[in-house]
Amino acid sequence: MSNQQAAQTPNVKALPIIASFLIAGFIGLFSETALNMALRDLIIGFGIHETTAQWLTTGYLLTLGILVPISGFILQWFTTRQLFIASLIFSIIGTFIAAIAPTFSVLMIARVVQAIGTALLLPLMFNTILVIIPPHKRGRAMGIIGLVIMFAPAVGPTVSGLILKTLTWHWIFWISLPLLLVALVFGSFFMQNITTPTKPKIDILSIILSTIGFGGIVYGFSSAGEGGGWGSTEVIIALVVGILGLIVFSIRQVKMKEPMLDLTAFKYPMFVIGLLLILVSMMVILSSMMILPLYLQTSLALSTFAAGLMLLPGGIVNGLLSPVMGGLFDRFGPKWLVIPGLIIVVATMFGFSTISLETSTALIVASHIALMIGVSMIMMPAQTNGLNELPPELYPHGTAIMNTLQQVAGAVGTAVAISILSSGSRSFMESVSDPTDPLNVVLAFTNGVQNAFIFGAIVAVVGLIISFFIKRIIVDNQEQAH
Repeated sequence: MSNQQAAQTPNVKALPIIASFLIAGFIGLFSETALNMALRDLIIGFGIHETTAQWLTTGYLLTLGILVPISGFILQWFTTRQLFIASLIFSIIGTFIAAIAPTFSVLMIARVVQAIGTALLLPLMFNTILVIIPPHKRGRAMGIIGLVIMFAPAVGPTVSGLILKTLTWHWIFWISLPLLLVALVFGSFFMQNITTPTKPKIDILSIILSTIGFGGIVYGFSSAGEGGGWGSTEVIIALVVGILGLIVFSIRQVKMKEPMLDLTAFKYPMFVIGLLLILVSMMVILSSMMILPLYLQTSLALSTFAAGLMLLPGGIVNGLLSPVMGGLFDRFGPKWLVIPGLIIVVATMFGFSTISLETSTALIVASHIALMIGVSMIMMPAQTNGLNELPPELYPHGTAIMNTLQQVAGAVGTAVAISILSSGSRSFMESVSDPTDPLNVVLAFTNGVQNAFIFGAIVAVVGLIISFFIKRIIVDNQEQAH
């Protein structure tokens, strides 16, 4: 029996269900990036080192990396309502603990609890859309979800910059809390059960291997990006253990009759191409979201609020375009969106690689908007087309694979970009006669930024090559056909 069998029930009201997810998802993802702007305040307030403060982001990513792979399995054990309410309760508890956190360790625990809520919500949201929305309308629905996924993290830094101008960092969480409570009440009334739990057998070894595999890789790359460096014993051990755990996990899943994560999804070529394009986009966008604010604050000496404000137009444009691109995907398919989108991304990344102290802020804002337009043309069309090819019983597994590997790609992209930035700055300083000159320090950092964007451009070129193989999946009466 497929856990998707309730998909055809006529009394499912799609609009209130999607609205419930949008409210909950927006607040969850807003708080993910909002805290980034408060890191400096937290370092001073708690008297901690920068690498320690970075754990607020790494711990969040690590929790997602561990829990999201298990989500395909969790989706088959519990009803939609149970998971939705549980995800919001975790988010509310985590947000409340964060709002009153007196020490760093308490705030760290709060972030992990928040991440549990997000890890339950994201796969549930995608899986629900696949079940309740017919394939020919999925692009627009996914686009609306994309609006939240891209817009919330984009406005997070700007809104928190505003909050931090007049209030303490605690208020980032106090303001989120009532909105989460509204989402819980709204969802409790309108969320419906749209799947029938099949309760497959729990395989403890698969859960342990998944945790070691994905957790090790996310931790290894995050540690390398935070200054541990690629040569550190901690990073090497984490990556080796993670890769070995993942290999053993994959072998076990292939051999199992009822796998925790069904890897047969990889037999569908458009799913694989869609997945690869999502990973390219995540590496480009997350490395850019890390490098650009650093450049604006370090090289151009802008305040956190001014830097957040400069990146806001691109985030807003990306959010508004997501539903538009979804509608265009429903009409024309992925090829006419994805290929031009990647050409725009390649061009803007090469443009950013020539950035200098003379580059006007207007050009930086315009380039960032262009980058976000390009990404909106790639992300949802590639994801929807890929998931459309899967048969309904693979929906939970397909969404779990995509969501998990997005976290891994984000950690990889950020770590590689930061390490390229550092080595570019170092090599520049070695070539100058006076390393103590403040101008040389700024020029060295700018050189590192240029190198990091060249890496992003190369990743985007790889994505462009892959995009030429994308084909539209025509779905007929829930049967996948080419």
